[in-house]
Amino acid sequence: MKVTLLLGSKSDTEFAQKIADVLKEFSVPSEITVASAHKVPENVVELIGKLNADPQPQVVITVVGMSNGLGGVVAGGCVHPVLTCPPAKSLEEYQVDLHSSLRMPSDVPVMTVLNPKNAALAAVRILAEGDAGLRKKVMERIEKIKAGY
Repeated sequence: MKVTLLLGSKSDTEFAQKIADVLKEFSVPSEITVASAHKVPENVVELIGKLNADPQPQVVITVVGMSNGLGGVVAGGCVHPVLTCPPAKSLEEYQVDLHSSLRMPSDVPVMTVLNPKNAALAAVRILAEGDAGLRKKVMERIEKIKAGY
C-alpha cells in the first residue's frame, strides 16, 4: 500500500510534505513526484501507466494550484482513487484554484480536499478499507479525538 503525491511544481513540495507527515503517523509509505500536466504531459501519462501496473492498493493525491490539469489527467486514466489538494496560500488563490479542482468532466472522478491533513486522512481511510491493521489505527485515532472533547 502507498500514497503517491503528484505535484504540479517543485514549489509545492513543502505543502505536500504536510500530507506525507500525516501518512507517516499511520506508517503509510508515500512518494513525492513532480509531474506537470501542462508542461510535461508525456511524463504524467507514463507515470499513470506505472501506477496502473502496480497491483498494490494505493491512492494518488495531486497537489497543484492555478489550473488543475494534473488532477483531471490522472483521474482520467488512473485505476486508483485520486484526491486533489490545492496548495493555495490565500483566500484569493483558493477561490480560483478550488474551481479548477471541483469542475471536472464526466468520468473524471477527482475528490477535492482543501486541508492537507484531511487529504492524508482521507487517503488513509480509503486504504484502511482493505487493511485491518490500518483500520484499527484509524479507529484508535477517532476514539482519541472524541476523548479530547
